[in-house]
Amino acid sequence: MNRDVVGAIVRKDFVTFTRDRFYLFITVLGLVAFVAMYWLLPSSVDETIRLGVSYPSGQGFLGPAAEANADELSITVFPDRGSLYAAIEEGEQDIVAGIAFPAELVGGSAPVELLVPAGVPPEYLPLMEGIATQAALFVSGDSSSINLATRTVVLGTDRVGDQVSMQEQMRPLLAFFVLMMETLALASLVSVEVQERTVTAVLVTPARTRDFIAAKAVLGTILALAEVLLLMILIRGFVGDVPVLLAALVLGALLVTGVGLLAGSSGRDFMGVMFLALALMIPLMIPAFGALFPGSADAWIKVLPTYGLVEAIVGVTTRGESWSDVAPALFALGAWCLILLGLGASILRRRVETL
Repeated sequence: MNRDVVGAIVRKDFVTFTRDRFYLFITVLGLVAFVAMYWLLPSSVDETIRLGVSYPSGQGFLGPAAEANADELSITVFPDRGSLYAAIEEGEQDIVAGIAFPAELVGGSAPVELLVPAGVPPEYLPLMEGIATQAALFVSGDSSSINLATRTVVLGTDRVGDQVSMQEQMRPLLAFFVLMMETLALASLVSVEVQERTVTAVLVTPARTRDFIAAKAVLGTILALAEVLLLMILIRGFVGDVPVLLAALVLGALLVTGVGLLAGSSGRDFMGVMFLALALMIPLMIPAFGALFPGSADAWIKVLPTYGLVEAIVGVTTRGESWSDVAPALFALGAWCLILLGLGASILRRRVETL
């Protein structure tokens, strides 16, 4: 490759891109919208469970101390069942459930009411009923109340006490959307040059086909990387191990550049290129959407090209992981970059040589 020739083609393509008002407008608008969306999302998570209790006598363990808040549990005492009913039905004070104790509970056998809002999953009701039963037995002084010593084993990542805010969950998705916009722009640029045969004018100069393909790959990578870096700066996404995060973003830019070359060289017209690019990108969005629902990913999701990118971003920015932790994901991402870049370059070469 002739680096001077590649540089000249890149400069020419960059001027062409900045003169395309549609993609320039979409790029700026998309970046502004994504940044605004991020800062409008909640930046913290409230992990406190709020329960309501009505206990008319106002004595015993449900006295004034019951209104004290803990980090995980907050109990609010209501003077009667009517006010507790209203609070749960209307969603006041974020009460998630309530227990209504009758005045004659102590020494008697009156029923205790478990109050839950509409829409509670049925599988949760037996657990909540068990909690209410044990609380009622404790209040009544019944010795049959159960006090089991238990040990909780959490499978997967335990986020109790360290929940991920919506802002943190959206970082991978926003980064992917930004990269996707540049994929569409690169695919359109390649397609136009091929369809209008302007590539033949380039190839009558000292430039060769490999110079043309290399220039498109360099331009796509620079545009995608520059915009995603700007996004991460504006949303303060550079936390944790920054060098590892930068490596992931560079590989992500290379990945979407390969997709852009593949879509731009395979489409026959503008609509065909856009459809093909979206068809390729939609499956790649699945790991990014999966970051909104933390948990163990299915095996088929882990083989998607963008899984390594999302896993690296989430691992570094949310879980505080380092290079050794995300190395497998980055290696998989790098392998997909080589595959997609090689496939896109190969198809574009054949397309150019047939003109």
